[in-house]
Amino acid sequence: MARHLGQAARLSAALLNRLAMLVVALFAVVLAMALLPGNGVRSLLGRDATEEQVRAHERELGLDRPVVARFWEWLSGMLRGDFGTTLRGESVGDLLAAKAPNSLVLTGAALLVTIVVATALAVWWTSGDRPVFGRIASVATVAVIALPEFVVATIAILVFALALDMLPAVTVQNSTGAPRDASMYVLPVVALALPQIGWNARVFVAAIREARAVPYIRAAELDGVGETALFLRYIAPRALPTMIASLATTVGMLVGGAVVVESLFNFPGFGAVVAGSVGTRDVNVVAAVVACTGLVILLMLLVADAVRAWANARTR
Repeated sequence: MARHLGQAARLSAALLNRLAMLVVALFAVVLAMALLPGNGVRSLLGRDATEEQVRAHERELGLDRPVVARFWEWLSGMLRGDFGTTLRGESVGDLLAAKAPNSLVLTGAALLVTIVVATALAVWWTSGDRPVFGRIASVATVAVIALPEFVVATIAILVFALALDMLPAVTVQNSTGAPRDASMYVLPVVALALPQIGWNARVFVAAIREARAVPYIRAAELDGVGETALFLRYIAPRALPTMIASLATTVGMLVGGAVVVESLFNFPGFGAVVAGSVGTRDVNVVAAVVACTGLVILLMLLVADAVRAWANARTR
């Protein structure tokens, strides 16, 4: 009982610590946006707007107040589910809700592909004696990790869209605002997933090898326990926390990469919205996306902590 209470206390402390870090990161985003050159309100009103009109619109939106006061008001509203308004006076929540389903499908598909391919690659890499495959996989994973998403996207467009004419390079929307055809997801998913497959495969391999080196798991392997049973019963519980923590980082990378990839493929997600919001200094939109992404990562890290606590209790 005392052990379970101690684990719960540690998880609670980790949650509070990460929430505090998320708040600091959000404030850093808001501050950085405030320090960027240019004036979003003037861009919105146009060159012909007078200084009085610009100042009046800033007062209407509350942009004339100190950054700290604006951040506190926005943070308080976020806790109530209100992400504020854009410079145009539109609800940020409504704006993102209209684009979120497309982006969620895209990033969710990329995450699923990453999990399946990286796990399969890591298990095959670490089971049996395959030195040639290991050398090829090592070089290949380093190569794809080094490629940014926009480079992968550009290569994919050149090869599969222009040279082979197999897949569309531009996303066309249907009447609901979603991609008109499932094939329009393929290249964006590949562009997002490929670098993350390389990264996670290497992390998974390291976690699996570390688990295999544990004495009791090594003993079970020498006793003739089958590879499948060995992995599911012994290796996976010890490797899973590290794998989940890596995937938590991957979620953030996928969301960040989606901003570029969606712009390249004209994909109707919130990536293009965020890119435009940075250009117009629309801080509420950018902060809302950072907050949502951070909460998802925080949740996955919390799951990783819970799995780690479960794995430690199981191995005692």
